[in-house]
Amino acid sequence: MGWQGKDPSTDFRGGGFISLENLLFFARNFPKSFQDLLRKQEGDRSVWEYPFAVAGVNITFMLIQMLDLEAVKPRTLVGATFPKFLAENDSAFDLLYCITFKMMDQQWLSMRASYMDFNTVMKSTRRQLEKELLLEDIMRLEDVPSYKLLTR
Repeated sequence: MGWQGKDPSTDFRGGGFISLENLLFFARNFPKSFQDLLRKQEGDRSVWEYPFAVAGVNITFMLIQMLDLEAVKPRTLVGATFPKFLAENDSAFDLLYCITFKMMDQQWLSMRASYMDFNTVMKSTRRQLEKELLLEDIMRLEDVPSYKLLTR
């Protein structure tokens, strides 16, 4: 799955236990998309791919930062919009994680990235996600344009 060592628990320090919960939610709710990403089955893949599990932990960490979830009150517009998605769906964070993982893989492919480009791909993914979440007609995460990338 792309763990960095023999003990996968050491890879969770960046995103915490919620990273594991995100991966499990993705596997259970969108098994086709999950397996396609895990096995790198879509697109013209590079020789040096991103490690799947570590990418997942990084996505959780990026979402926590982007949504300003550690703050008492969100300080960003994107962070301020997230509660409306959460009010609509208790699993909004997990669903956003799934959307973001697929989006990140699409960015990876379109940029023809290699392992050394991972941070650039993550920044690009964050910018794209922020744009989509702030579109005027988005009321639910299912309305986010990149949601259509997910398959069950």
